[in-house]
Amino acid sequence: MNTQASSAFVRNPAAGAGLALLCLCILGTMPIIANSRPAGFSALGFAFYLSLWQSVFAVPLFWREMRGANRGIFGAGVTSAQRRRALLVALATSIMFGLSTYLYVLGVEKAGAVSAAIAMQAYPVFAILWESLFLNRRKSVPELALTALLIVSMYYLGTGGTWRVDGFSPWFLLALGVPFLWSIAHVIIKEELNSTPVTPAQVTFVRVVVSTLFLAIVVALFEPQAFAAGLQGAEFQYFAVLMGFVYYLELIIWFYAARHIDISLASSITTPWPALTMVLAVIFLGDRVEPYQIGAFIVVGLCIYGLTFLGTRNKAP
Repeated sequence: MNTQASSAFVRNPAAGAGLALLCLCILGTMPIIANSRPAGFSALGFAFYLSLWQSVFAVPLFWREMRGANRGIFGAGVTSAQRRRALLVALATSIMFGLSTYLYVLGVEKAGAVSAAIAMQAYPVFAILWESLFLNRRKSVPELALTALLIVSMYYLGTGGTWRVDGFSPWFLLALGVPFLWSIAHVIIKEELNSTPVTPAQVTFVRVVVSTLFLAIVVALFEPQAFAAGLQGAEFQYFAVLMGFVYYLELIIWFYAARHIDISLASSITTPWPALTMVLAVIFLGDRVEPYQIGAFIVVGLCIYGLTFLGTRNKAP
């Protein structure tokens, strides 16, 4: 671990927990904002413009850091090898996040705000998978049982409460791609935050800028008309700006929380956010929350808390 990074930063678990709670509130509102955009505008175009506005909102804090004493990964004490590695990691994870942004908007639109929100709670399943495959961390029988129950609950939700294979929604499966990509990128970024002096503001700035460029290329190749359509829609831009600001805020707060507490703990704190989405979806979108969605969410939430408890107990000396 980089001694400069470790000596200059002191973890504050209480601050990390508070930031994670703030993330919960933001996460709960994001699906509502995404589905409130005017009809007739594509998910890809919306993903691009919200990412563009994210980049705009990320500039002030990044610029302030670059002009201050703590320049993070761009500081004089950082080797060129460290800087190159951090930038390569940022490039790779930013492409993942760019793709996940598009899947997020499309998944919320097609699967519905509530079901998509619950689908994104599959994050621990993928985290456990990566830990088992790449970190050689064996899981206990209770952990495997809870993971299996979580997967079954997701399947039940994906079938609309019918349990029928032919009723499984492909859009729900697409929404699962969001936590899949998040889990990979977050593990990589967490390691960088712990081992290099890179700051959350720098990680966020590079992430949103590269994600915007990636999505711009995708739009240019597959949906070039979305550029002009987005510029001509004032109401569309209102929601793109709002979503870009809220998403940027969630990102920067999440990365600061991840510096103070483990990602597993931060994720467990934010677990109830689909409940907020349910309430807001009824109020602002006129959606109907089905009993099977509530039941699936309760089971999924209990599984996540159980996995967090078991993981914490296993780490205890």
